[in-house]
Amino acid sequence: MMRTGASIKASGPQISLMILGVCGSPRQQATEHALREALRALGEGNETVFWGVRGKRIGFCTHCDLCLGGEGCAVQDDVQGLYPLIEEAEAYVFATPVYNGGVSAQLKAVMDRSRALLARNRDAFRDKPGVAIAVGGDRSGGQELAIQQIIAFLTLNGAQALSGGFFGANLGASLWSKDSLEGLKMDEVGLKALRKTVKRLDRYLKERQKA
Repeated sequence: MMRTGASIKASGPQISLMILGVCGSPRQQATEHALREALRALGEGNETVFWGVRGKRIGFCTHCDLCLGGEGCAVQDDVQGLYPLIEEAEAYVFATPVYNGGVSAQLKAVMDRSRALLARNRDAFRDKPGVAIAVGGDRSGGQELAIQQIIAFLTLNGAQALSGGFFGANLGASLWSKDSLEGLKMDEVGLKALRKTVKRLDRYLKERQKA
C-alpha cells in the first residue's frame, strides 16, 4: 500500500479527498503502471492510496456466512487490510488485467470478499464514484467485459460507476499492452481513454464538492 497526495491549495470549502486505487494484477507491469498513472493524475489536491494484490495472501469467499452474524470475515489474510481503506475512500479506481475475458482471479476474490465488509457497513460504497481500467494483451481481448464486471460490482454495492464518456472511453479505460509495459506505453488510443476516464472522475469530485 502506498499513500500519496497533497492538500488542495485553492481557498474555499474544498477539502482533500482520499482516492483508493485497487490493482488486480499479480505482476508489476502494465496494469499497475496504468493505475499508478491514474492516481498520479488524481493526486493533485487529493490523497491517493494504492492497494494491489501482488504479493498478498488472498483467499476465496467460501459462503460460510460468518460475516452475516457480525463476526467479520472468517478468512484472515491481507484483504482484512483493504476493508478500512474502502470505508475511508471517497472514490475508487479499479484496475485489472484481462484473464479469459474477465477480471483477474485475485480481483474477483477481493470483490467477493467485500461481502464481509458490506455485512457490517452497508454504506461502505454508497454514492461514492468509481471508474474501471482494464488492460489486455490483445486489442480486443475482453477489456470491455472486464470493465463491465467492475461496473457491476460498484453498482451492486451502491457506488456510482462512471466512465470516460462517449468518443473513446464509453465504459472506462480499455488499454492494449501487447503483454508488455512498453506495449502499453505505445497504446495512444488506450492512454487517451485513460486520461478521459480520470478527468471525468476528477470533474465529478470537484462538482460534488461545490454542490
